[in-house]
Amino acid sequence: MTVSVLSLYRRITRWPAGHWIFSRLVCFKAPYFATIAPRFVALEPGRCEVRIRDRHRVHNHIGTVHAIALCNLAELSAGVMTDATIPADMRWIPKGMTVEYLKKAVGTLHGVATPETMVHSAVDGYQWPVDVQITDAAGEVVFRARVMMWVSPRRHA
Repeated sequence: MTVSVLSLYRRITRWPAGHWIFSRLVCFKAPYFATIAPRFVALEPGRCEVRIRDRHRVHNHIGTVHAIALCNLAELSAGVMTDATIPADMRWIPKGMTVEYLKKAVGTLHGVATPETMVHSAVDGYQWPVDVQITDAAGEVVFRARVMMWVSPRRHA
C-alpha cells in the first residue's frame, strides 16, 4: 500500500517543522526541484501553494529570479496539486507548459496551482490544464503558467 501525497502532507505538517520536512521529502523523490529549495505552504485537492526565497543560486545575470526557477516552481506546484487531486487509480505526467513573464521576479515568491476544470476518472487518458500564478511579496503577479497534464489510468500488470 502506498501513502498518498495528500495524506502524507496532512500527517507531516502537524509536526514542528513539518512543512520543511514535507518539502525535503518531495525533493528527495524528485531531486531536481531541490535547486529552488521550495517550501510547501498549503496542499489540498485542487490547490497547492509553494514559496521560494530569493537567493543567489536562483538568480540570473541581472539579479532577479531566473526564468527557469520560475518554471520549476510552476511545474512543482502543478504536479503536487495534480497528485493530491486525481483519483488513486489515475496517474499523471506534465505534457507541456506555456508561460508568461510579467514583471521582474524579486524577493520571496509564492506559487499557487489550481486546475482549470474538475478531474475525473476515465478509461483513456486525457489532457488536464493547471493554472499557476506566481506573486511577489506585494501580491503582484510576476509570472503565469498553464501546465498541461496528461492524466491516465494506472495499468496493473
